[in-house]
Amino acid sequence: MTMNSRWLKDDTVTLRSPEPEDLELMYAMENDTTLWSAGNATLPYSRYTLRAYLEQSRQDLLTERQARFVIELDGNSAGMIDLADYDPINSRAEVCIGLLGKYRGQGIASHALQLLCNYARERLHLHQLYAYIPAWNESSIKLFENAGFKNIATLKEWQREEDGYKDLFIMQKVLE
Repeated sequence: MTMNSRWLKDDTVTLRSPEPEDLELMYAMENDTTLWSAGNATLPYSRYTLRAYLEQSRQDLLTERQARFVIELDGNSAGMIDLADYDPINSRAEVCIGLLGKYRGQGIASHALQLLCNYARERLHLHQLYAYIPAWNESSIKLFENAGFKNIATLKEWQREEDGYKDLFIMQKVLE
């Protein structure tokens, strides 16, 4: 993938493959407990584990069933966006996105998500993307709605939080 790819760059952000230099970004993202409720993390990741991932990952969607991208803004790493659980038979993948705290609320995630949707449709020829969003996460719901995702299902009391069980939305976008 080239840095001039029309699918992975716009006037605001660039999506690129992780490099060994992104270890500290990944460490910060994976160990940010405020992001854990959006996924299934239960333990922090060590630098050793993340370094091994960076060294061993071939960034091959077919064999690894995922592709990770660093969201870069003006040469700074702002966060990550992933295609996960890639299903080549049914032409679909899950979208996961996270930004470092200081980059949230600036429209960066919107740019990154739009680029990823375009890449998935135009280059990977995927039929659909989906995301699991905690029902209480209004900013993520708005982000995905603005990108054309629809809430297609609610998983009732799906995630246990400190104050009880919470619903989780499944949001889907059929790529046309």
